[in-house]
Amino acid sequence: MPRTILIVLSEYGYWGEELVGPLAAFDKRDYRSVFATPTGKRPHALPPSLDPGYVDPPLGRSVTTPEVAVAARRLDESSRLDNPISLAEWIPERPYNSADGYLRKVEAYYREVEHLDIAEYDALVIVGGSGPIVDLANNGRVHDLILAFLREDKPILAECYGIACLAFARDWEDRKSILWGKHVTGHCKEYDYKDGTGFLGVDFNMGPPPYPLEYILRDATGPDGRYHGNVGKETSVIVDYPFVTGRSTPDSYLSGEKLAEVLESGLRRYGW
Repeated sequence: MPRTILIVLSEYGYWGEELVGPLAAFDKRDYRSVFATPTGKRPHALPPSLDPGYVDPPLGRSVTTPEVAVAARRLDESSRLDNPISLAEWIPERPYNSADGYLRKVEAYYREVEHLDIAEYDALVIVGGSGPIVDLANNGRVHDLILAFLREDKPILAECYGIACLAFARDWEDRKSILWGKHVTGHCKEYDYKDGTGFLGVDFNMGPPPYPLEYILRDATGPDGRYHGNVGKETSVIVDYPFVTGRSTPDSYLSGEKLAEVLESGLRRYGW
């Protein structure tokens, strides 16, 4: 049986290469890739990620090669991303404490999330871009999905701003970071935008990111873990099982390869 990877994408725009890179590793190995979005809407790439002429402001150069731009546009315009799984239909939403019949509702919620059926999936991937800031980073259903993979000791790859999902996914009772004591990478402060690329479906420019991911990850990993920005280095991918984290766009292909190594060769540590 081929391995099956569940890939979660924002409905407000993913960065093209951050999907194309991991998919290249999965397709090469004949993995089955299944896509999901928060409400089942078809995901689309952020326009700058399809433009090799777009200059990334922090780096002062293009971060998308013509070849990657073509591959990302082909994927974005294909039928492959049609009909993704709806997390809203699959995973229950935790009720408010103020809800009528709260006790019975929260009991039902826990029964469902504690037995969330992820048996067919071998790994979880959370694709980056600015979109995840809107609908993935503080999405309770995404958090419950991450926790389900952790319970089953299955690997999780997160890229760029998708890594915020790992920092915010916490058990409701103890609320301790699942990254505590772990080594991770992620979008560093030096590479943050002062003026953003925006989101799909809205008519405003978001300005700078609403939170500095580096600071969040430094706090989430605690004194026994570590955040690795690797500023100035061409790539930054960290494996600290069960997590695989990729800093940004240039790390996409390597991130996919490292997840494949985790699945096939038992890789447990890489990058520090």
